[in-house]
Formats: sequence, structure tokens, C-alpha cells
Amino acid sequence: MARKLLGIVCLVGLGALAGCQTTPVHGLTAEQIAALKAEGFRQTDEGWEFGLSDTVLFDTDKFVLRDGARQTVLRIGATLVKVGLNEVRIYGYTDSVGSDTYNEQLSGRRADAVADVLVDAGMPRAGIQTIGAGKRNPVADNSTPAGRAQNRRVAIVISTR
Repeated sequence: MARKLLGIVCLVGLGALAGCQTTPVHGLTAEQIAALKAEGFRQTDEGWEFGLSDTVLFDTDKFVLRDGARQTVLRIGATLVKVGLNEVRIYGYTDSVGSDTYNEQLSGRRADAVADVLVDAGMPRAGIQTIGAGKRNPVADNSTPAGRAQNRRVAIVISTR
């Protein structure tokens, strides 16, 4: 009888430990976090963010991804799908040239262009939210050509909330 009781206690204890090992941290599993880090995502207040200002720069007044940028987004999309991360927010940005209304529309098209590539990588479109942020939140000085180029960007965010 004591043996049976000891066996049951051990099984319950092992079950509890197994449950602890698979509990996601802040909504993400260890595998997902490792994949995000490997792709260059960094943790922010918004969640895990991949800023594409260095690798995906849009030409002035353009929303077409360059070939190298497309390959980067395809790779990231495949990684996200592989680890079960099928919900993202994509923020599109512009430099400060042009009207606010025009920049909002252009930045939305940039976010949509990245969303299309993520869909090509296997991510369901229903899980992708695109946001045109216009010239808000610049990462560089808009008074120089180099700074404006850095501000023509997108950011992919995986929310942990």
C-alpha cells in the first residue's frame, strides 16, 4: 500500500515538473525565443522587434522591396512559421519628405509589401496586422540623406502581451 502511494506521489510530482518545463515565458516558448534571437529580433516594450532599417531600405517614394530585402523577409517568415509564430504586427515608416497624409499611405504600402512576402513564406494573412506610421518615430536625423534613408523602413513585431 505504501509503495502504491509513493508511486502515485512520484507520478504527480513528475507531472508537475514536466508542466513547469513546457510553460512559455511571457507567452513564448524557449524554442520561439531562441529562434527570434537567432534572426536578430530584440526585446522591446512592444514585444520582440526586428527593425529593418539596416537591411530593408526603401527608395524615396517607393514601397517595393529590394531583392536582398525580400530574401531576408522570406527567411524570417519561414523561421516564424516553423516555430508557430503566426501573428505579427508590421509597422511601415517614411522619412519626413512629403505631406503627413501621403506618408501615412506610403508607410502602409511598405508594411503591406512586407506582409505579402511573409504570406509567401507561409504565414497566414489573417495573423498579420499592418500599420502605416508615416514619419513618426524616426530612427535617424531627417535633415540628411543618410538619415532619411534609414527612416524609410519597416519593423516586424511579435507581441508578448
